[in-house]
Amino acid sequence: MISKKTQYGLKALGYLAGQYGKGPVLIADIAKNKKIPIKFLETILLQLKQNKILESKKGKGGGYYLAESPKKIPLATVYRIIEGPIAMLPCVSLNFYAKCKDCNEKNCGLNRMMILTRDATLKVLYKKTLYDLIDT
Repeated sequence: MISKKTQYGLKALGYLAGQYGKGPVLIADIAKNKKIPIKFLETILLQLKQNKILESKKGKGGGYYLAESPKKIPLATVYRIIEGPIAMLPCVSLNFYAKCKDCNEKNCGLNRMMILTRDATLKVLYKKTLYDLIDT
């Protein structure tokens, strides 16, 4: 299950993807349209800006906007920024690997199943982009 932070971040990015090319969007507009608490949203958008997914403009006509086309930003990239590991267990994570203390990975059936789960999830999250989050 994804965290509320990731859920809100993906909803906000889907909204920004729908506004792509129309100029910066105010945080208040994103919060209102996607029903996200504004203080929580500010933290999420700042994190995305620090990781170069978003850009911002200050002053009149300011707000946040995607740094590049929503069709070029894979969901896997954004997910890792907001949520962290995509894998369900640390012993199968590609970017956040940690050995389990209580098992031998070579003989572990759970490890094998979670590798399959990770790979299937990654396949979807790399194939799909922010463009796919735009509400219809």
